[in-house]
Amino acid sequence: MEKKVKLVDIGINLMSSSYDKDRDEVVKTAAAAGVSPLIVTGSGERSSLDAALYANTYNAGEPKALYTTVGIHPHEAKNFRNGTIDYLREMVKEKSQVVKAIGECGLDYNRDFSPRELQRKCFTKQIELASELSLPLFLHERDAFSDFSIILQGHIKSVPAAVVHCFTGTGDELEYYLSLDCYIGITGWICDERRGKHLRELVKIIPKDRLLLETDGPYLLPRDLSVKAKNKRNEPCFLPHIAETVARCIGKEPEKLAKETFTNAKRFFGI
Repeated sequence: MEKKVKLVDIGINLMSSSYDKDRDEVVKTAAAAGVSPLIVTGSGERSSLDAALYANTYNAGEPKALYTTVGIHPHEAKNFRNGTIDYLREMVKEKSQVVKAIGECGLDYNRDFSPRELQRKCFTKQIELASELSLPLFLHERDAFSDFSIILQGHIKSVPAAVVHCFTGTGDELEYYLSLDCYIGITGWICDERRGKHLRELVKIIPKDRLLLETDGPYLLPRDLSVKAKNKRNEPCFLPHIAETVARCIGKEPEKLAKETFTNAKRFFGI
């Protein structure tokens, strides 16, 4: 983008070990590229706490550059215990200035790192927590649409909002999520000419007030970057490139798309 625009990266796994050596620099580089604030994804008890603590420390004395989600990724559902929901609830209350959503939660039957029955229980309990605390949901679904949609439809009206993070599904799945008034998160997957071709058409039907952008870094590095990233690591500073690709697919000026998605992110997370 030639003009400086403001974007929000709604999904960055900033507590990943791949950022251990330069985490502060990643945040600063993103801000220099116009990407701020960042929403740091919590994916387990430990990563959620680490994210909230880091965000609180980083934000001290500065405009808020970081917010977080807290939750249990379906891969981590095997570690779900009787006290997990209480733990997450207390974290939200203690870190309310930075914690803005429950998740990443949902179902993942692609690798079955956790038993499916436990995934479903863990997911349902987190939806109930989001409802109790009036927080939006940050959702994950992979190869589990049937069970995921049943659980979601039974609870969606009880939460203020929900985003299907890193959407890569079918047209029918997208239509279903939109019928529930979900927000849709688009990543650099759309920049992949092999796997993301279908997204270039589907993104056109996402209403402008339901579209959100994310990197899901350090994963999903856009394949078509002109300058290759070091260590093949994705970073929030690459979000303008993703935004340009989405804008081109939709047939919209990048600056207009950036303004719309920035507004959507602020509304969704209440920031």
